[in-house]
Amino acid sequence: MGNTRFKALEIAGKRDASPVFLPSYSKISTIFGEMTFNNESMQQFLSDVTYKRVLATIEMNEKIDRKTADEIALAMKTWAISLGATHYTHWFQPLTGSSAEKHDSFFTLDDKGKAVEFFDGSSLIQQEPDASSFPNGGIRNTFEARGYTAWDPTSPAFIIDKTLCIPTIFVSYTSEALDYKAPLLKALHFIDTAATEVAQLFDTNIKRVKATLGIEQEYFLVDEALYNTRPDLALSGRTLFGHASAKDQQLEDNYFGSIPERVVNFMKDVEYQAYLLGIPIRTRHNEVAPNQFECAPLHEEINIAIDHNVLLMDIMSKTARRHHFRVLMHEKPYAGINGSGKHNNFSLMTDQGDNLLSPGKTPASNMKFLTFFLAIIEAVNVKNDLLRASIASASNDMRLGGNEAPPAIMSVFIGEQLTAILNAIEKSKFPILGSSNQKNKKHPSLTISHIPEILLDNTDRNRTSPFAFTGNKFEFRAVGSSTNSAAPMIALLTMVGSQLTAFKAEVDKLTARKMIKEEAIVKVLKKYIINTRRVRFDGNNYSQEWLDEAKERGLLNTASTPEALKVFVDTEVVKMYEDAKVLSHRELEARMDIQLENYTKKIQIESRTIGDIAINHILPVAIRYQNVLIENVKGLQHILPEVPLENIAGIQLQNIRDISAHITQIHLLVNEMVEARKNANRMEDNHVKAKAYCERVLPFFDQIRAHTDSLELMVDDELWPLPKYRELLFTN
Repeated sequence: MGNTRFKALEIAGKRDASPVFLPSYSKISTIFGEMTFNNESMQQFLSDVTYKRVLATIEMNEKIDRKTADEIALAMKTWAISLGATHYTHWFQPLTGSSAEKHDSFFTLDDKGKAVEFFDGSSLIQQEPDASSFPNGGIRNTFEARGYTAWDPTSPAFIIDKTLCIPTIFVSYTSEALDYKAPLLKALHFIDTAATEVAQLFDTNIKRVKATLGIEQEYFLVDEALYNTRPDLALSGRTLFGHASAKDQQLEDNYFGSIPERVVNFMKDVEYQAYLLGIPIRTRHNEVAPNQFECAPLHEEINIAIDHNVLLMDIMSKTARRHHFRVLMHEKPYAGINGSGKHNNFSLMTDQGDNLLSPGKTPASNMKFLTFFLAIIEAVNVKNDLLRASIASASNDMRLGGNEAPPAIMSVFIGEQLTAILNAIEKSKFPILGSSNQKNKKHPSLTISHIPEILLDNTDRNRTSPFAFTGNKFEFRAVGSSTNSAAPMIALLTMVGSQLTAFKAEVDKLTARKMIKEEAIVKVLKKYIINTRRVRFDGNNYSQEWLDEAKERGLLNTASTPEALKVFVDTEVVKMYEDAKVLSHRELEARMDIQLENYTKKIQIESRTIGDIAINHILPVAIRYQNVLIENVKGLQHILPEVPLENIAGIQLQNIRDISAHITQIHLLVNEMVEARKNANRMEDNHVKAKAYCERVLPFFDQIRAHTDSLELMVDDELWPLPKYRELLFTN
């Protein structure tokens, strides 16, 4: 049959860089949102009254009645059919980490048996998928299949593959959330309320605050022929074997380098589809590692930004196949080089168009900025362990702390200038400088001499920090590339909303004692400045010095997901979520169990894959090559019987011994790993089982790999069955 690796390399090497599909359009603005039921489409297909009702729903959270829903459904169907749609689906995000959909045709038969297209308000608002197989964490029994999807009017419907997709939440028969969107919408409502109340301390005209998000998406591409000859990539999304390439990212020549033509064509195809769906992709570039890339959109309201990112990942995966690529979203697809993240750039915007995390030009505006700035940092300080748990997964554990990824210690970077300002405020007394007509004012004006004009981008970025302030937003860099960003954002929004609520309560308590409002605000902020010293760090997060210092500060360095997830059922965390009406105790327990089970299954799949590849792919090749060496030694001994064997075949003999040692160790370690896995599988408690997989099964991975990677350097290249790192990383 020949070596499948070389066949794959031959196919990959002959790939034509000419476009598989390159659409023609003169300006992005002419096609942007063409396949979304956006404001322009609604204005065209809805009555003015109904259009205003939809806007009120989006802006003011007003409910849509069934009569209005019928009109919207008719308009949506008419619009969708005009663009070629034949089916519709409720598009939701279950706790599997990807989106889900069940397609129904518009086609039906009327009372007379005539074929018609039908779609009404009931079909729009609610569906009942057979959803018994989705993760539920014990909320439902296996025989309880009933679950409901319900329309989210705040995220526009869209058409993809001739199917009208309607963004929805997904809940159980007993109303518990079984998805990411339902608690996200609750968290957004919570922070809107909490942030608005605090913002009104500075400007009573502010009526709403919405959270915004920009998600930078990192990913790898690999030729599909090479991908298909790597069972580990196909089954686990990462390479479980492979010796480092002599050249990978050491020269840093890939970062922002010229994008390969074939990759550019893939990117253009993805971007075209994204633009049609209203996804505002703005940036594309090479990342640090070979065959690693990034795309980034403009900032959007969080709910829409997350919907768009989930949709974008799906588009990228489908489009890659058309270009004979496969997209690797895994956080650490290759050992020893950069992993991939999903940097979440978070901010808060008022209905007046002001970014609450954008420093101002006056002391008063800066006081508003500092309030929200410090409240967010205090939230990270108080719920540090929850922030870590929000980004926990088997794949992200492999990335955190290595090759440019931030460590598992959740700290905040703010830069030298802001640190100096906070230090100055902490040391100063409360200064109030009144104007000449101060006695005619209800409150004296406030000037704080230590708060100068704060400039944007006042300091360098810290790429090692998991949570960094970058001028007018916080960048949560620790989020994994395959993660649904709703998971960390639900935690962050709830944490920040709770902290803002606590801030407002403290200020109100002080003003009730006749303290001037501005003085009360400064008093609370000074406390936050002192509290947040623990979590603020501007240095090198990779250094051993920081690991030691963080321990002294009392910051957790939780390396594993099973350990991190325990915080979900912590009494204070449960109380916070329940007070915010975001998640109940039962829902939190369910999510923890789902994530623990997911962790166990991923390690289990990788363990089985390692055993299969090691025993059935690598060892037979090693033995075959060993036999070649043995025959070589026999031949030399036959030709030169008078010469000592060590003199004529010393190298071959040593290779035979080394190969035998590696083969023996691989057999032993794989058998021990299988036994450890069997023992772990007998454990019924999800946390105990996940911990056993983490502590007793996972350690075998690197041990087995060390031996197989050594064999890769010893065995004849012509025989080695798996595409090597140099081929995976530099074939595009």
